Amino acid sequence: MTSSPSSLATVAHPTLQSQEIGASPNKRDGSTVYTLPVLSGPNTGALITDSWAIAVYLDETYPEKPAFPKGSRGLIRSFDSAVGALLRASLEFSLLRSSQILNERSKKFFINAREAFLGEKVDKWSPEGPKRNAHWEALEQKYYGSAKIWYEEIEGKWVMGDTFSYADIIIAANSFWFKKVCRDDEWKRIASLHDGRWNKLLAEVEKECNLV
Repeated sequence: MTSSPSSLATVAHPTLQSQEIGASPNKRDGSTVYTLPVLSGPNTGALITDSWAIAVYLDETYPEKPAFPKGSRGLIRSFDSAVGALLRASLEFSLLRSSQILNERSKKFFINAREAFLGEKVDKWSPEGPKRNAHWEALEQKYYGSAKIWYEEIEGKWVMGDTFSYADIIIAANSFWFKKVCRDDEWKRIASLHDGRWNKLLAEVEKECNLV
């Protein structure tokens, strides 16, 4: 449920659609923008944008199985920022693959918006060669290398040991993004890292969240 670029991938014009339903804008790098996902709470009438705000709302409204164990929200917020910083080094590759699975209308909007954000044309995002190799190195060594350490430093199968939390959802959501947008051989390359840890984590999170 993290606010990754893929969260805008399925809608051609999120700004127009978010405005039409009365969703509030968010701040991104000093700009006011409309983002997806958007949650409409049928029991409370709440209309919430931004993945983090949605997670906090769900945690406070339905506290039976918290995603933020008591006293952990600040630490998980820092964790979320750290994950985002690590992903930035391979972002162009992830965005390129995201653009390639969209229908034509969505693809046009997605590419135009991200060309403006990145300051370069789509064919410069992650071309085969040294730049693509650098993206893979950042993804495998920096992102998944750090994630491996986070899990290994704790006794238990989750980032917080035996306690499942939003931190695990962050890692799993990004892995699901890669699984969705990468080509089969590319996902197999990721899934085979660290003895298949990330494929196993996806399965564990799906089970924990009753997604299977």
